[in-house]
Amino acid sequence: MQMLQLLVSHTPIWVWVLLAFLVTRGINAMKPGETSLSKLAIVPALFTVWGVWSINARYPASWEAWALWVVGNAAGAGVGWILLRRLKLRVESSTGKLWRGADYSLLPLLLLTFVVKYGFESALAMSPALAADGGFRTAHLLLSGGFTGIFIGKYCRYLVASRSPAQDTLAPVG
Repeated sequence: MQMLQLLVSHTPIWVWVLLAFLVTRGINAMKPGETSLSKLAIVPALFTVWGVWSINARYPASWEAWALWVVGNAAGAGVGWILLRRLKLRVESSTGKLWRGADYSLLPLLLLTFVVKYGFESALAMSPALAADGGFRTAHLLLSGGFTGIFIGKYCRYLVASRSPAQDTLAPVG
C-alpha cells in the first residue's frame, strides 16, 4: 500500500488530467453522435506523442527501439481497423461532420492502454536500468506501439470511410 501511495504521489498532475480526459472521451464514445475527424484524431495523436517522447527519453538514438515500436504500431493498426468493421458512420454533407454509432470498445481500450503505458513508464522511472533489459524493452515497445496503433487504425478507418463517395456505414465485414 505504501508503494502505491508513493507511486501516486510522484505522478505528475498532467498524467491525472490525461486520464480524466481519456475517461471522458471513452464515456462519450458510448453514445452515438456527431463529431469531426479533428476530434477523432486527438487520442491517436496523444498516444503517438507519448510514444515518441518515451522512445526519445528512454532509448535515445536506438533504431531497434523505433523498429519495435513501428512493428507494434502496424499490428495495432490492423486490430484498430478491424474493431470498427461494423460501426455505422455517415457524413453530413451540409456540415462535413461525421455521425458515428456508439463505440463500446473505446473506454476499455483507453483504460488498458493508459494502465500499460503508465506501468511501463513508472517501472522505468523507478528503475532506469530496465531500459537495457532486452525482454522488458521489447515488451514495452511492442505493447506501447501496439496500443498506439489501435487508435491510429481506428482513426484511419474513420478517415477512409469519410472520404468514400457513397457511404451510409463503414462497410460491414462478414
